[in-house]
Amino acid sequence: MTPAELSRTVLDAVRRAVDAGELDVAPPERVTLTEPGPGGCGDFATNVALRLARPAAQPPLRVAEILRARLLDAEGVRDVVVTGPGFLNISLRARDDLLTGLVREIRARGTEYGYGDALAGQTVVLRVPYEVRAEVVADAVARIVATQGGRAEIEHGEPVTLRPVPAPEDPAPLGPDAARWALLHPAPHDRPRITADHLVQREINPLFRIRYAHARVRALVRNAHDLGFTGEPGELGFADHAGTSDAEERGYAGTAVPTPEAHPASAPGTADPGPESPSASHPAPGAPAEPHPAPEPPGASHPASGAPAPAEAHPPSAPGVTRPHPLQTPLADHPRILRTAATTHAPDRLARHLLAVADALLPLLPEVLPVGEEKPGAAHRARLALAEAAGAVLAGGLSLLGIDAPEHL
Repeated sequence: MTPAELSRTVLDAVRRAVDAGELDVAPPERVTLTEPGPGGCGDFATNVALRLARPAAQPPLRVAEILRARLLDAEGVRDVVVTGPGFLNISLRARDDLLTGLVREIRARGTEYGYGDALAGQTVVLRVPYEVRAEVVADAVARIVATQGGRAEIEHGEPVTLRPVPAPEDPAPLGPDAARWALLHPAPHDRPRITADHLVQREINPLFRIRYAHARVRALVRNAHDLGFTGEPGELGFADHAGTSDAEERGYAGTAVPTPEAHPASAPGTADPGPESPSASHPAPGAPAEPHPAPEPPGASHPASGAPAPAEAHPPSAPGVTRPHPLQTPLADHPRILRTAATTHAPDRLARHLLAVADALLPLLPEVLPVGEEKPGAAHRARLALAEAAGAVLAGGLSLLGIDAPEHL
């Protein structure tokens, strides 16, 4: 069961409860899933019961128990636990099926994975000033709006509806790709930096990390072809299923970037917060985890010591705890990110999301191909398929930002 299918399953449970007279409420248009937060359990969590409690005029725990009973009958759901004030924590029957189904869906849709109909038939008018950043942001918004079935018209003059903080200087000397990234990556209310840092071919450059990850995937596909195998979704073959650390559990990942020159850890990507999730400043026990900027990853250099600590691509989980692969959450979240970026006219959300995908992908890449006398097996094919899926998300996202996704770097 993919995250999209599980979201529809939860929504169906709400509708069945309404039809049975157990809830007197209008079902929501969609249900948001996140990873379980502190005190939670299972594969996914949702706050839908808390959202429905007030309009249903019932306590959140009562709404949660009603939905729990409906979800326990759903195919693919192994268990549902209510935690905190009414969070539903859902365990699926087979974790590998979830990631495998997600990879199959992405491979089937390619760079159009995440496209939807949230703005179907709508025309979005973007009135912008004559300023380079406003023009670039409007162009990216128009591309993203199209992924949701809408059409954007860019106009000039008053009243302005899209006015990001102007660029302090002409970004053209950076070149087309770096210039667009410099203007799109910061939030519209933040002042963009037009500096040579955007041209550095090292892990300190976020755009380089994204493009490097994509180019590495394409190189692995070519190398795998030379070895006689292709990607096939399946079990990854990691003993802990590439369990995440506590930092990764709250964000997407904080990982080292294997560059030809050095192996220091990259700065973590900033993930987009979900609009329907509870406050993350003081989360209730069992609250779904909000994607946050991950803390400084293992392997980052500290000024006090000046030496990097060793980084692990797949840090061990607590005994008896199996965690999803770090790529699972950002890949599953990609459709929501596109929808949010389109409806809020915020391409910076997509830019930060691509960085999160790249940082979660990079530790997987050294483990895709067989080493030494090792023969290609099912696990190698599954890892290659996962890498290809992440690469498709990166390529599609960069294209929407108007940035090239190179085959070689």
